[in-house]
Amino acid sequence: MRAVVQRVSEAAVRVDGECVGAIDGPGLCVLIGVTHEDTPAKAAQLARKLWTLRLFEGTPERSCEELGAPLLVISQFTLYGDARKGRRPTWNAAAPGPVAEPLVDAVVAELRALGAKVETGRFGADMKVSLVNDGPFTVLLEI
Repeated sequence: MRAVVQRVSEAAVRVDGECVGAIDGPGLCVLIGVTHEDTPAKAAQLARKLWTLRLFEGTPERSCEELGAPLLVISQFTLYGDARKGRRPTWNAAAPGPVAEPLVDAVVAELRALGAKVETGRFGADMKVSLVNDGPFTVLLEI
């Protein structure tokens, strides 16, 4: 699994003009891509990492767990796009929807089980994401 994690002061996702998920920060906006070899165990590992990763200011730095910070989790198959050859990316490394959707849902379920407030996008929809990146601060995670 691959995740782009952005520390935000606010973030929202809209589908057809309707807000389907939003957080007020400090919090994290997380874009998740799934590949063919990913498993529920990797989804649980990613959730634990997101919940405990120390990305917020403080001495020492603090995590979502310590702050009770919310997360906006959005599926994004394009994280596994490959544009090394030619001018058009291929999506061969991205898992198909029937594989990817349950794993993204597993990340969200595990985060909630850990005590996180989690908002989501809508899998497979044409989503419009807006956010205010706090820093800017962006981290790439690979599980």
